[in-house]
Amino acid sequence: MKTLWWQTVGTGNCHLVLLHGWGLNAEVWRCVSEELASQFTLHLVDLPGYGRSHGFGAMSCDEMAEHVLNAAPQKAIWLGWSLGGLVASQIALAHPERVQGLVTVASSPCFGAQDAWPGIKPEVLAGFQQQLSEDFQRTVERFLALQTMGTETARQDARTLKKTVLALPMPEGEVLNGGLEILKTTDLREPLASLTIPHLRIYGYLDGLVPRKVVPLLDALWPESESRVIAKAAHAPFISHPAEFCSALLDFTGEVSTTP
Repeated sequence: MKTLWWQTVGTGNCHLVLLHGWGLNAEVWRCVSEELASQFTLHLVDLPGYGRSHGFGAMSCDEMAEHVLNAAPQKAIWLGWSLGGLVASQIALAHPERVQGLVTVASSPCFGAQDAWPGIKPEVLAGFQQQLSEDFQRTVERFLALQTMGTETARQDARTLKKTVLALPMPEGEVLNGGLEILKTTDLREPLASLTIPHLRIYGYLDGLVPRKVVPLLDALWPESESRVIAKAAHAPFISHPAEFCSALLDFTGEVSTTP
């Protein structure tokens, strides 16, 4: 039986849906959920096949977006981290009437490096896919370590992410492999150029998975969007720098909620 895990907390006038990244689950937001729940009606979701959302196999980005949207409030600000940023972006493209604002965190419309586009080298993603079939728990742990590398609190942040994964059953290998396939093949650079919804992009300056070189390229490609770079953060800025992360988000959502 397919069950999408969804928790709603807070009583704010504005709905905020949080989508986590590859290999993880909604527990990753606990470091900021208390503060955000005082400002929003907050929706915590385990993406299909991850955490407590059972019974799902590998999915495309479109399929994942549709499943999540079916359980969502009629109008919300959608925030997606890493892989979750692609899902949130797909929802904004396919159903703009349901999206009050889009926030992507340490995410790229095209994760794979190609030509002059900075990103994760194809052989690295292919290597992770190969390793998943051999020892997927160790592969996930390696991926988590990459997400915090370079920050002052790298070890502590990596432990936080690992604890989040191990607190719940590991996703099936098929689901993890499907998520890597989304990261490897999705390219939303051109479609998102026509997005008219308010759009904030938050980055970590030290991020090794979404290089900071992406920021000026997207500033030029998407001039209507807004970018914020957290100086000493890597791929999980809401864990390493929760106060700066919440401040950037609240500045943006304050503007969105007052826009006629």
